[in-house]
Amino acid sequence: MRSLLFISFLILGLGCNTPKKTVSANNAMRAGKLNGTWVPVKQEMGGTALPKIVFEKQKLILSDSNYTVIAESVDKGVVRYNNNDKLDIFGKEGTNSGKHFTAIYKFENDQLTVCYNLSGDAYPESFETKGKPLYFLSVFKKESTN
Repeated sequence: MRSLLFISFLILGLGCNTPKKTVSANNAMRAGKLNGTWVPVKQEMGGTALPKIVFEKQKLILSDSNYTVIAESVDKGVVRYNNNDKLDIFGKEGTNSGKHFTAIYKFENDQLTVCYNLSGDAYPESFETKGKPLYFLSVFKKESTN
């Protein structure tokens, strides 16, 4: 379970890395808002809420198209945006090295919500995980710099 949670959290990294100029401009705007350190405030998997103790010490650090996840170990990788709300996440170092995950995300009210399909075979169609054992949802808030 810890490994699955770690994998799920890892794929939360967001950034930008696309060749189209119009998409790149949007990605740069997103990256500016999303760069920083994020902490999870809610997580669920397959429709079941996870207890806070599972994720309270985890962090996601975003820097443009690069991410670092700090949990039981450290994972690093890159993220690419597709069609504004879809993500392709590629593990480069750590437990998820060589893995590809798909996800959707939204950034509203200073919170980042990401829903992942850990099988990586299709993008989630909504932010709903109930009845989908390989779907993982995490809601983040930006860590305060105070």
